[in-house]
Amino acid sequence: MKKKALITGASRGIGSAIAEKLAENGYNLVLTGRDLSMLEKTKTRCEVYGVQAEIYAADLSSEAEIAELFQKSGTLDLLVNNAGFGIFDAIEDIKLEDWQQIQKVNVEGAFLCLREAMRTMKKSGGGRIINISSVVGVKGYPNQAAYGASKHALLGLTKTAIEEGKEDNIRVHAICPGGVATEMVKQSRPDLTDFSAMIQPEDVADAVVYLCSLPPTITVDCIHLRRAASAQTW
Repeated sequence: MKKKALITGASRGIGSAIAEKLAENGYNLVLTGRDLSMLEKTKTRCEVYGVQAEIYAADLSSEAEIAELFQKSGTLDLLVNNAGFGIFDAIEDIKLEDWQQIQKVNVEGAFLCLREAMRTMKKSGGGRIINISSVVGVKGYPNQAAYGASKHALLGLTKTAIEEGKEDNIRVHAICPGGVATEMVKQSRPDLTDFSAMIQPEDVADAVVYLCSLPPTITVDCIHLRRAASAQTW
């Protein structure tokens, strides 16, 4: 029987790459994001591997939409909390509404998905949750206060979930990649020009598959990804 994974932010970039890699490894999928047309493209690429892929548009700043998403998804073996976005300004220039929206999606949305997944997995005997954080969650960078704070918070949430999930056979991990060649990184670091030297979305997907391969007796709190040799500094 195939395992089932829910991936947030699956319409493009890291989320889409994770979806394809999990499909290649035999997972049936629930794909969510806000862009249905892009989700359809991810679904098509995944179904080449002979798995089932369901898509749902969902606003992860809405508790009601997240509850509905998990109700539709049913029993899950894996949640990949990948969805997130950033607005990049110096602290003195950040608008409060921008700060709040970033925390709403990147922190509250991730928390609500994690909460619903833990409730579902507890009933079914266990599962695995992987939160996609960032190097920005452990280091500071100019013009990334709001985004960085959200990723620091996600790591704090992960650490608590690790402890609370143990007795119910729910394993929780975080992945903290350095700069990944995505559109959001291009926005946050306009000074970078050589994206070939950066981590690729497929590298993050490989880390997800690695964590899924671990026996339940092994705990890995966080994987930090960075290029062994890079022309860029992160």
